[in-house]
Amino acid sequence: MKLLSVNVGRPKSVDYTDTPGGSTGIDKQPVDGAVRVSAPGPKGTGGSGLAGDTICDLRHHGGNDQAVYAFAREDLDAWERLLGRTLRNGGFGENLTTSGVDVNGARIGERWRVGPDLLLEVTSSRIPCRTFQGHVGEQGWVRRFTQNLLPGAYLRVLEPGAIQAGDAVEIVHRPDHEVTVALQFRAVTTERALLPSLLAAGDALHPETAKKARSYVAKYGAQGA
Repeated sequence: MKLLSVNVGRPKSVDYTDTPGGSTGIDKQPVDGAVRVSAPGPKGTGGSGLAGDTICDLRHHGGNDQAVYAFAREDLDAWERLLGRTLRNGGFGENLTTSGVDVNGARIGERWRVGPDLLLEVTSSRIPCRTFQGHVGEQGWVRRFTQNLLPGAYLRVLEPGAIQAGDAVEIVHRPDHEVTVALQFRAVTTERALLPSLLAAGDALHPETAKKARSYVAKYGAQGA
């Protein structure tokens, strides 16, 4: 398992985002050499965990629990076949394009050692938005991406470090619950009755997702509506 590329984005003015100022950093490009990764700070003030990477919409993106976004090259290849066009590394706005890593089967709280120093922890799935749809340029993209159930994973930084293309990715901790990135994605998008099951992931679960799950349990009970 390894990194194929490390990708960062610069601000770009576009007409398909509702971000204040009309700019986005979703168009991420592979970079040469090492990139420092560290916890960026709380959501709303902290941006990306990667040095040199820009997040323009701090309302919905970035912060400690969404510091790094990973997407599998295998899933990009699958989308290439479905869309009939080439998708480069970073093409879905991911910071890490991986090879051999089951990103969507990763469990919430799973820990990855990337390179010699960086330690990451899986927190949640990506939720597609209008900016993502505009960037990809496909009609109905949000719905189609959601139905495909391959969202990629957000991770928080537990131990900072520098990484680069070719670095090994090692799973150093895998929790004993069954709450995967794909399950979390289904629960917050199309199958809300699954929300109570997410609480098995404990404190590793993204705080916003945990709040949704607890609110659902308070309203409907642990068995759902």
